[in-house]
Amino acid sequence: MLCDSQMQPERVVDARGLTKRYGAQTVVDNVDLSIRRGECFGLLGPNGAGKTTTLRMLMGATPPSAGELNVLGFPIPQQARQMHQRLGVVPQQDNLDPDFTVMENLVTYASYFGLRGAALSQRIAELLTFANLDAKAHAGIGALSGGMKRRLTLARSLINDPDVLILDEPTTGLDPQARQLIWQRLRTLLAQGKSLILTTHYMEEAERLCDRLVIIDKGRILVCGSPAELVQQHIEPHVVEIHGRGMDEWFNVVGQQWVQRSEYAGETLFCYLSDERLLLNALCERPELHFTHRRANLEDVFLKLTGKELRE
Repeated sequence: MLCDSQMQPERVVDARGLTKRYGAQTVVDNVDLSIRRGECFGLLGPNGAGKTTTLRMLMGATPPSAGELNVLGFPIPQQARQMHQRLGVVPQQDNLDPDFTVMENLVTYASYFGLRGAALSQRIAELLTFANLDAKAHAGIGALSGGMKRRLTLARSLINDPDVLILDEPTTGLDPQARQLIWQRLRTLLAQGKSLILTTHYMEEAERLCDRLVIIDKGRILVCGSPAELVQQHIEPHVVEIHGRGMDEWFNVVGQQWVQRSEYAGETLFCYLSDERLLLNALCERPELHFTHRRANLEDVFLKLTGKELRE
């Protein structure tokens, strides 16, 4: 399946038939991707879907078994070294050096790109301000909170002023306030024209940040589009979540007559429908049942297409 834009702006990633096999197992299966400059592009999928392997191929860390891949105009993996000069990576797990201070971590990483002198000092000062870590420049890594470590990892990935930034679950494990601050910084990068490639298990993160995204399962792209397009194309507009004692019997005898489609996730029944009024009126007469009415969202698309919750 091709995931491409209707327009043809400059592409920072162009993959055709991208495939990765380990022995008899196909982890990424004939994937086509086009990612344009200045957009945030999301890769969503359950655990084991092939997201991380896809990212590793884009980074030049894992050679494809088949297909063609160009990143920033460089054929990958043949010219991965040249591409790395214009790439930034925020890994899923922080890998900061615990023996160095905040500034020393940045200086050491900058040396990999041959950066030094007054220009580097200015760049580090800018990144510390960007990450809101000016006051922690000489602090050890052990003195930082989880959110501070994540902001430092983001700042470090920007030391070479990359054109493309790859972020593997950048806010996993952070509290809501720290997550909001990371989102704010990522939107700043988008406003500067940088391209972001993002994996996440947070539906709200994908909906807020991604211009377009794909949902991957079993190594294949299932759908591609903007979050709003995918919700409109694949899900009824209203969702009622129900749980409580006697729910199954009540739904099978009474409730299902007003529901177009339903899914179970754990102990919760998700009811999808175009007109929610009759179902809500009936539920109000059953105090033992607990329910929530909301608009359909990206997680509903994910559940329908993969049969799994986004954070499985």
